[in-house]
Amino acid sequence: MKRRSFLKASGLGAIAAGLGTSRLSGFVPAHIWDGYDFGPGPAVKKRLNQGPFPIYEPEVVVPGSHVVMATSASKKIIQNFGMGLVVYLCDEVGPPKVHSKDMEKALEDLVKIPFASKIYIRVDWRDVQKQPGKLNLPEHWKIAFDLAKQYGKRVGFRVQLMSPVIEPHSVPDFLADKISFVKLGTTDEIGIKGKVHYAPRYDHPEFIRAYTELNQLLADKYNGHPDVEYIDTFMYGFWGEGHTWPFKGNPFPDYTIAENTSVKMFEIQNEIWDKTPLTTNTQPDWSRVGNSEVLDRTIRSHNWLRTDTIYIENRQIEALSNRPVWCGATIEAGMSDGTPDSLRIEEGIPYTDRMISHIKDVSPHYMSLWNWHNISSENILRYYNQYPETIDEMARNIGYRVRPSWIWHFERNNHPGLIFGMVNDGLAGVPGVLCLTVFDEKRNIEVSGCLDAGYPKPGKVRQAQIMLPPGTDWKGLKVKAEIIVKGIKYPVQWACHQKTNEDNSLTLRPTRG
Repeated sequence: MKRRSFLKASGLGAIAAGLGTSRLSGFVPAHIWDGYDFGPGPAVKKRLNQGPFPIYEPEVVVPGSHVVMATSASKKIIQNFGMGLVVYLCDEVGPPKVHSKDMEKALEDLVKIPFASKIYIRVDWRDVQKQPGKLNLPEHWKIAFDLAKQYGKRVGFRVQLMSPVIEPHSVPDFLADKISFVKLGTTDEIGIKGKVHYAPRYDHPEFIRAYTELNQLLADKYNGHPDVEYIDTFMYGFWGEGHTWPFKGNPFPDYTIAENTSVKMFEIQNEIWDKTPLTTNTQPDWSRVGNSEVLDRTIRSHNWLRTDTIYIENRQIEALSNRPVWCGATIEAGMSDGTPDSLRIEEGIPYTDRMISHIKDVSPHYMSLWNWHNISSENILRYYNQYPETIDEMARNIGYRVRPSWIWHFERNNHPGLIFGMVNDGLAGVPGVLCLTVFDEKRNIEVSGCLDAGYPKPGKVRQAQIMLPPGTDWKGLKVKAEIIVKGIKYPVQWACHQKTNEDNSLTLRPTRG
């Protein structure tokens, strides 16, 4: 199998009823992503004043301002929402190959890996639904969510609509009997050797109806669920990645119907999953099914990106590395299992370490820990125990790592104020809106507000002002951070060396010197 040899709005009722004649935005041509106008980012409520803050005449904004506290960067692994190393519990060929009685232990051993902070599962549609109107979740899915709650590690998942590695189809039997399929052919490049590949007619009214129901059933259970991190969009083609490579063309009558169908599928998901981030593959439009339009809509709707390898063509590198600062990105790439043949050492550096260095180049929020089609904790740890440094470095730097590096105090018109010099020691921007709250022990004082979406950026300082009630002594107050994504607030651990409290807040106190 050579999966990675491919070098890579209307309402739900109308959508479910059929594709109809809804208007299409049209093909989005290739463009430079840096500075491209994707529209406004996520809305910011209670925006804090973010400066500038002059202290001298002729415009004194923060009279008498001086630094009263400073923090230093932490070297610990931070486990915030919107970031982390993601351990795979199952992929397109299923969970670890063990006897059923050993399944829970095998999955728990994966979840227990200390540098993994998130969990990922990938299943076929037929794995989660056997009949209309009801989910039938497999045992390893249930175990994964039980372990997520037990170990405090959220889950990301995808349901595949088409896969080259199973027989006969990814869609459940109750749907396969109602829709038509188009023969693509056979190939030894991917999937089961000798398999005749068929693609469902995604535009078939019964497919769209069942697809809508699938998303709604899952969302009723998991949309905004505290143990869910993100959902991969369930799109056209092999693994849901937007292509049926190496086959040319697609099963649709023409490009307009293909693009229209892809847009409909994305809009169904975007409307249903209104509390949980969606991640869309950056796959170029090899199969001519409208990927560029779907990707554009993903950004404009404040969802995120993903890719299925890092050694890919330059267009995906452009999208990932120059995405909007608030846009999350997850990178999936298979790693060595630590055996000699899999290390592929070149000039002293194993392939996996080289791969991780390239993942770092595009400023990711997530990175996979995944032995492709050979999942086990033993395989991950066999490699890690030989080459821990690069994985440890990534675990300590991936995503966003925010802290108030400087804290200034001032008084204006008898009102004390604080300015927080917010920094980000991580690789990526904040994948949402960062909210700061200053409060006292009894919550008699509680003042909050938000930074602009995506801030603070890595390597930059974003200042933010919070005004306090008259007579307030800043010493002993606490400051906490939260990230807001799709209207849901998640607590944020400060990435500072200084001691924090059990509620993730930082107690304000004078810094010597």
